Amino acid sequence: MLMTTEHGIRLSYHDQGRGAPVLLLTGTGAPSSVWDLHQVPALRAAGFRVITMDNRGIPPSDDGADGFTVDDLVADVAALLDHLDASPCRVVGTSMGSYIAQELALARPELVDAVVLMAACGRSSLVQRVLAEAEADLIGRGTELPPGYRAAVRAMHNLGPATLADDDLAADWLDLFAASENWGPGVRAQLLLSALPDRREAYRAIKVPCHVVSFEHDLVAPPSAGQELAAVIPGATHRTIPGCGHFGYLEKPEAVNRELLRFLRTESGVAVTSGASPRTPEEL
Repeated sequence: MLMTTEHGIRLSYHDQGRGAPVLLLTGTGAPSSVWDLHQVPALRAAGFRVITMDNRGIPPSDDGADGFTVDDLVADVAALLDHLDASPCRVVGTSMGSYIAQELALARPELVDAVVLMAACGRSSLVQRVLAEAEADLIGRGTELPPGYRAAVRAMHNLGPATLADDDLAADWLDLFAASENWGPGVRAQLLLSALPDRREAYRAIKVPCHVVSFEHDLVAPPSAGQELAAVIPGATHRTIPGCGHFGYLEKPEAVNRELLRFLRTESGVAVTSGASPRTPEEL
């Protein structure tokens, strides 16, 4: 479905199920469909209303060819929640989606009940900033890299060592990356946003309940960065999911879903209605 904000920005979204609303926010270059295989079914089965959206820069949402800021993306989320009468809402973000969620919790806390921040940090490392800016520069120059090369780099950047060591599994991921490559002006703008400035001091003012979930082999937002983020957000908790990289929610979906349900159930009072109760971090 599509909506248009008061500023004329077109946003694509999906709204499924009934119950307490949960909004899922994707990372750089990713469409909302990345949630459909694992997270959307698990959350719906647990009794949640699940909302996904394509961030500005990802068609069929506006492509953002003229550029945009993280404040623009926060405003987009706020407009969607108002449009759907879905606030206060539980928000789950990963990578850039976590950055949006962090800024939303800071700027518009009345819209948010609780936040899960996956593959998150309060500042990007120097290497990550240089890489994001260089990739944005390649797009700006119109440089065409071989699809196989781009898929292999993406795999090494986002997957855990066990996945990369399994040739059959790695081949499936390479095919997926090659087929889903998005290399347009909107992704360029998202890449420039993904190089986070140091926001640690600002995040000390967040009052919304937050849970930070890191992935053991994440090169983009390593567990140490997640721990650092949780340490500055008052009352925030932290958990590391073992055996996966930056795309941990796709590599280890069962463990990630248990973690999401455990936290969201605690914060929302929604009982899990299908399957066994999620285990605590100590039981995982």
